[in-house]
Amino acid sequence: MRARILIVDDDMDMRDVLSAGLSAREFEAVAAVSADDALGKLEQQEFDAVVTDLFMKGTNGIQLCARLTANFPNIPVVVITAFGSLETAIAAIRAGAYDFVTKPLDTQELALVLERAIQLRGLREEVKRLRYALDRSEQFSSLVGQSSEMQKLRALLARIANSEAAVLITGETGTGKELAARGLHESGRRRDGPFVAVNCAAVPENLIESELFGHAKGAYTDAKTQRSGLFVHAQGGTLFLDEIGSMPVSVQPKLLRALQDRRVRPVGSDNEMEVDVRIVSATNRDLESAVAEGRFRDDLYYRITSMSRE
Repeated sequence: MRARILIVDDDMDMRDVLSAGLSAREFEAVAAVSADDALGKLEQQEFDAVVTDLFMKGTNGIQLCARLTANFPNIPVVVITAFGSLETAIAAIRAGAYDFVTKPLDTQELALVLERAIQLRGLREEVKRLRYALDRSEQFSSLVGQSSEMQKLRALLARIANSEAAVLITGETGTGKELAARGLHESGRRRDGPFVAVNCAAVPENLIESELFGHAKGAYTDAKTQRSGLFVHAQGGTLFLDEIGSMPVSVQPKLLRALQDRRVRPVGSDNEMEVDVRIVSATNRDLESAVAEGRFRDDLYYRITSMSRE
């Protein structure tokens, strides 16, 4: 397929010369009489490059170049000017032009400039494609296996990684629930923040509230100093609540409030703190049955499974 070039010039004779010269060199040339006309055509059609005159009535070539760079950054722009000064060249390049050519115009030179611009565009797009493929191949590399089910799991995790919604991971003990949670964190927008994990089943019932929310000095007999909870330690990152099905019923309302309000109150304190964390939970229990039996709050279950309803 021939490369499609949009020619922007308010001089009809120059448009005709450029169109004829580029068409003779295996380009498909489309003409626009103004910057607004060009922008309209770019919204409706695909082009490989734009050639624009510098001095035009209304929006000039430098201004058009800046708008094209902002709205169509992948399309290279070549500016034509009769004033081949260094200042003009700098202004064109600063506005985002790939290159500029001076009048009197040599269409062979222009064709060569366009060929290089289009080749560079293709190389950049290939680099983006390869980087994307590399990123995808490195995502969830800790999840070993190439079965169709593992591939579906990786695809699902990749799809939800950048969401802020809570996620509940279910599965038998030893099936890699924490690996999946870490993969979500490392592949999402919170990757630069902390990943904090707690096994709710391993924390004594009388300490789980303090573990999650922290405590003030003197909150209880052994609270000799103030202590921050895991919500605070996970600020800006991900808090992984493993075995959340073991969460004591007495603590569940406080956890629900923290998830709803994004605020926590340390044990024994009158002050609340704002927290910004993504919650990923895991369990090997049937939480729906636990909800039906009254061992797990239905509103908390709804909150930690919000991702499944997106």
